[in-house]
Amino acid sequence: IVTRRKRASVPVSAALLGAVEQWARQNGMSAVQGPMGFTDLDREGLLIEGFAELGTFSTLYNHPYYPRHVETLGYRKDADWVEFEVKTPKEIPEKALRIGELVLKRGNLRLVGGGKRERVGYAQKIFELINEAYADLYGVVELTPAQVDMYVRQFFGFLNPDYTQVVVDAEDKVVAFGLAIPSLSRALQKARGRLLPLGFVHLLRALRSSRHIDFLLVAVRPDYQARGLPAILMTEITRNAIRNGVVSAETNPELETNTQVQAIWKLYEHRQHKRRRCYLKTLS
Repeated sequence: IVTRRKRASVPVSAALLGAVEQWARQNGMSAVQGPMGFTDLDREGLLIEGFAELGTFSTLYNHPYYPRHVETLGYRKDADWVEFEVKTPKEIPEKALRIGELVLKRGNLRLVGGGKRERVGYAQKIFELINEAYADLYGVVELTPAQVDMYVRQFFGFLNPDYTQVVVDAEDKVVAFGLAIPSLSRALQKARGRLLPLGFVHLLRALRSSRHIDFLLVAVRPDYQARGLPAILMTEITRNAIRNGVVSAETNPELETNTQVQAIWKLYEHRQHKRRRCYLKTLS
């Protein structure tokens, strides 16, 4: 819904969504759902809480009247994503260290060492894992080879070895990974959304020295889920964040039903500060 803020009105939104609903009926569809992207890695979910919070470059922003309008027009909650701000501790919680050491030893697993080159070498395997690990999540459609190539370029172009952790088994197969990057939010504000003429300078500075990081992707192979692997990824990223003077991390959206990941944040000082919603309306 794109309207002038001062003149935003339900009739305008009704006309826009009404056209969408009419098109859906004409094409044999029984419901309208959204906002969603073409894949689960695209921006999705209407912001319904946290309008005054700092956004991330990988999420949508909308004004508070958006959810009011769509709910007035008969759209109801289909799924929610929540976001957390997690404070960087002075040291890694002892419980997290114990869990990590035990899980790696029992599973005969190891963390990939080295720098950017070594981690980029696992890029294709990582996105194969995403297709497998995310298969049963809400709204997920399997990535095609062309999409995988595009996302490898998109995400791994920002890769920082300190915040990219990969766990492999004895056969060097990827069983889990976590990807975070230095926050670009303030840099994008300073650049006013433009790379030229000097906007790129702000981005480069943020990639080198931002005191905040954004989590982008976390995935665990289905047969290794519920074994504490997300805690290992978080521990290693946090260890490097402490060394680099990072003060906080933004989780980005995660389904409110994803209790396994949210259990990790309980080990750290955190707050749930944003919520996003996907709406659904059944057409008569």
